Amino acid sequence: MKNKLLLVLSISLSLSAFGQQTTQFSQYARNQYMINPAAAGMYDFVDVTLGGRMQWVGFDNAPMSSYLYISAPLKKKSGHAKYNPGIRISNRGAEAPKVGTGKLKHAIGGIVLADQYGAYRQLKFNGTYALHIPLSRKINMSFGANVGISNRTFLKDRAQTLNVITGVGTDPTYDAYSANANLNTLDVGAGIYIYSQELFFGISADQLTRDFVSFGSGTANFDPQTHLRGVAGYKFRMNRDWTVTPSVLVKYVKNAPASLEGSAMVEFKNWMWFGVSYINTDAVVGMVGMTLGEKFKFGYSYDFNVSRFNNNSAGGHELVLGFMFGR
Repeated sequence: MKNKLLLVLSISLSLSAFGQQTTQFSQYARNQYMINPAAAGMYDFVDVTLGGRMQWVGFDNAPMSSYLYISAPLKKKSGHAKYNPGIRISNRGAEAPKVGTGKLKHAIGGIVLADQYGAYRQLKFNGTYALHIPLSRKINMSFGANVGISNRTFLKDRAQTLNVITGVGTDPTYDAYSANANLNTLDVGAGIYIYSQELFFGISADQLTRDFVSFGSGTANFDPQTHLRGVAGYKFRMNRDWTVTPSVLVKYVKNAPASLEGSAMVEFKNWMWFGVSYINTDAVVGMVGMTLGEKFKFGYSYDFNVSRFNNNSAGGHELVLGFMFGR
């Protein structure tokens, strides 16, 4: 009970202070479409990825997220497809996905995301278009936009215990607790992305229209805010087998401190990778993953909390499974 009260109260206070409202992803460096729509179609195949994330394990009603995205370039394939009588999983000659540069291309994508934290739940659906323009044979610049719908719901039964602490109606922050409420908003995002086999740099924004176009019921003050993200990284080749990719992710939303995350990823023979990340004042993240044959990818990460939640939380887990068609 104590953990539940602490969690819901903390989340409510953070929302009232306009804290980070978008979902946290530990494996952003290998799933950049989730943080920038301009990254859709950067690979020359159909990328279907399913992910799940559990945060603050040990708390009741802790944040949980799941998502499915599809990203693909629009192109016509020449020649004839080779018939494959079955799926062969072997890492002989397997390689990590390589980006496609040096040509103009169009791409589309789509994301379905479910995010639940305490007494709040968000469902998000959007579609993406991206245009990729070659700056040189090895470097592309892309522009992308998301358009969709976000549904935010307040679940009254999950917040009943807050009455013990706050009392309903004693603080405008808790007006939502008087009844179930939901809000549907037009969700628009945009981004720019520069990339090569070694380099990536991008700037993106989510919830650009905030609640300008909205409909729903109830009194909850969800107040979606525009979120800005910047990401950059570079892959250094150490020798024929090993590469190291340091990267940084910066997130900012008005009236909240900027969030800074630094990562380093080590890749072995282009198919197995290990990584570590530090989220400023929040967590240290360990990651591992691999490419299985030419069709599958897998990633797992564990968040070790370094904030005040460390004494009550067993950290967080994120699992990512991907399918690559047309490689």
